[in-house]
Amino acid sequence: MADPTNDPEISFTQIDVDVDIQEILLAASQHDIPTLRRLVRTQSALPNAANVKDPETGYSPLHSAIAACEPEEVEEQANGVNGAHEDEHAKLLKSGVETVKFLLQEGAIWNDLDNNDETPGCIARRIKAPELYELVVDAGVRAEMLLSRLEGYEELSDGDDEDEEEDAENVQAEVEDEAAPELVDASEANVAEITSTGERTGLANPEVSNPGYLNSSLNITNERILDADQNGVMMSWESSIMKNSAQKLLPRPGMKVLNVGHGMGIVDGFFQEQSPASHHIIEAHPDVVAEMKRRGWDSKPGVVIHEGRWQDIMPGLVGAGETFDAIYYDTFAESYNDFREFFSEQVIGLLEQEGKWGFFNGMGADRQISYDVYQKVAEMDLFEAGFDIDWEDIPVPKLGGEWEGVRRAYWVVDNYRLPLCRFMD
Repeated sequence: MADPTNDPEISFTQIDVDVDIQEILLAASQHDIPTLRRLVRTQSALPNAANVKDPETGYSPLHSAIAACEPEEVEEQANGVNGAHEDEHAKLLKSGVETVKFLLQEGAIWNDLDNNDETPGCIARRIKAPELYELVVDAGVRAEMLLSRLEGYEELSDGDDEDEEEDAENVQAEVEDEAAPELVDASEANVAEITSTGERTGLANPEVSNPGYLNSSLNITNERILDADQNGVMMSWESSIMKNSAQKLLPRPGMKVLNVGHGMGIVDGFFQEQSPASHHIIEAHPDVVAEMKRRGWDSKPGVVIHEGRWQDIMPGLVGAGETFDAIYYDTFAESYNDFREFFSEQVIGLLEQEGKWGFFNGMGADRQISYDVYQKVAEMDLFEAGFDIDWEDIPVPKLGGEWEGVRRAYWVVDNYRLPLCRFMD
């Protein structure tokens, strides 16, 4: 057998690194925290040792630790034997929990993908390990919230205040130590930053920007809207969700409603069925505005069409003293930060004190763990902005042919969580 060290293309350093990686992954799968601690904290050749990858499976240590907790299939046996097996699995889960906690503290990436396109949380959900799944969800929430804090400091900093700069540097260090390793580049792994309700993919797509979308030509039919790159903007399968939202937001006739993002007009059609006293619609895309007018929306009872971006129009509505009993938000290719600005800066000035507002909850909907992470992130940010939120689970039919000709599915989770927001008491 040839000695690989004689190959000039293979260095001793590379061989050592490969061995170290396998040792780390083995220790993670065995939930051997003392060995993990030694390997992760002392391997100078592996500066990001908590996130090494197995070349064949794509498993990180976090993947390995969780996958090792999958229960073995056992034939039905006497109660005593089954009981012993259950005890052993309980011990395995307990050690798995401690190992996952350790790896996350060491900067393990919560939403990294293996070669089967699974995150560690996806594996935990598949093997029915809710304790492990919730640990990964909470790690995702921490990472997103810390990133949000950092962005807030960057927006406030003007470079003149030394204390302000020092605070920003401290937060930067905190994020680098605790959160940055848990975020990966979307252009590489496609899992890092989740966009808001509008893009509907649930993932940051560097090829889809709001200015680019607004300047593109749309393919509008009775069944769906696609942008020029075949990204799904809106589809008819959402009708039952929109109907439910409209009826909860406008429970009786004679109310005032504002909808941000007309799209196919699905939710606006259901708002009209509730006989509102006034019905304002903000729509930014010129193709959609033209289609609205072609279908006679500008002559429907109580309808006022505002052409442009909500960022430009809503401050004018606030200045004019307009208020609404209900507000709905469903835009496209906007970030979560845009969404947070919408409810924390604009809704507050336009919603009646007893009013309600909602949004198309598509954040992270192409992966269950992302959907769960952003529900918690949204709850925290809404609470900070002074809103209570109630969720209602609505089953979504299995979607198949709906994605034909669409660049990628923006919805794969089983249940839609319908949000209903109101001011805190």
